[in-house]
Amino acid sequence: MSGHNKWSTIKRKKGAADAKRGAVFTRLTREIVMAAREGGSDPESNFRLRLAIDKARAENMPKDNIERGIRRGTGEDKDAATFEELTLEGYGPHGSAILVSCVTDNRNRTVADLRHTFSRVGGNMAEAGAVGWQFERKAYFSFPSSQMSYEKAFDLGVIGGADDVVDGGESIEIFGPVESFKTIADALHQAHVTPDEASLRMIAKQELELDVDATLQVMRAVEAIEDLDDVQEVFHNVKLTEEALAAIEAA
Repeated sequence: MSGHNKWSTIKRKKGAADAKRGAVFTRLTREIVMAAREGGSDPESNFRLRLAIDKARAENMPKDNIERGIRRGTGEDKDAATFEELTLEGYGPHGSAILVSCVTDNRNRTVADLRHTFSRVGGNMAEAGAVGWQFERKAYFSFPSSQMSYEKAFDLGVIGGADDVVDGGESIEIFGPVESFKTIADALHQAHVTPDEASLRMIAKQELELDVDATLQVMRAVEAIEDLDDVQEVFHNVKLTEEALAAIEAA
């Protein structure tokens, strides 16, 4: 299992990510809002919205919440707050590079909260582009291997234009260029596979190798940033070794 996927699994098991259901729903609602704003209210033609709805249903979000999020995104709910997407950059402990994807209704608040958190965890915010060049955007999918065999996933990935299909034992990951996202997402949907994660991720071009203690410091910083209300996702360039992941799981 790759470092990112195992890290996500550990967080889910320990309840470290979005421990409160309200936080889960907030993030999912914002994803629905942004997806509906970008591509309209029809999930059949708006694949980003379809995936957001699938995630929401997997977390047992009430249908009314989902529909309200769609109305906010399309502008039908005139009283709703206006959200915008931000990608902010910074340096974490030990020179690690960190990108933060946010959805907010108050840019100044989000930037101030993030600046304070970076400082608190031993890092600092950076100007736009300062660390972003170290990453590339990729289509990313992860799903339980019980839903599809690796052989079928590999064939699906090849046909869909994927760069790599990784057998992680309990899970399968597919990586591909941005333009392959819809093709692969549609193919998984038709195969009745519901990904644990389906997104455009920022993947580090070169991973930073640190010792276990230093890696733990970075991941604690990542968790602190993830806990901020306006943060959707956090990307970093630190290599998550099996030793580091074992230490995280045991902590």
